[in-house]
Amino acid sequence: MIFRDKLQIATDGRGTYDLSANVQQVVAASGIGTGMCHVFIHHTSASLMLCENADPDVMRDLETFMSRQVPDGDPMFMHTAEGPDDMPAHIRSILTQSDLNLPVSDGQCSLGTWQGIYLWEHRLAPHSRHVTVTVQGE
Repeated sequence: MIFRDKLQIATDGRGTYDLSANVQQVVAASGIGTGMCHVFIHHTSASLMLCENADPDVMRDLETFMSRQVPDGDPMFMHTAEGPDDMPAHIRSILTQSDLNLPVSDGQCSLGTWQGIYLWEHRLAPHSRHVTVTVQGE
């Protein structure tokens, strides 16, 4: 059986947004007990990640790391159609992930104790992001 649902996530700009509960709700609604959950983001300037969910310093450290690797407004970038964070946001999404595959057991994503599912917004301005969750199994 295959079950699919779409999530719309409003972001306040650059940062991480915990999608764990949203994704778990879709898995529960699917009625699938055992299988796989595929999560896909429909954007080129935001990404998905499976990450530590207990200490907020992890998210701050990730942002610090990424800002050093791909700084906003770097003069080497020609693509600035939507501002100085435009090309850096695209690069950040390429360096991270646009989808996740998660095992489903007992009707829920089988996450580790400290794992959470996050949308990582790479743009500075607020956006409405679309995520498709597909659950396949029995």
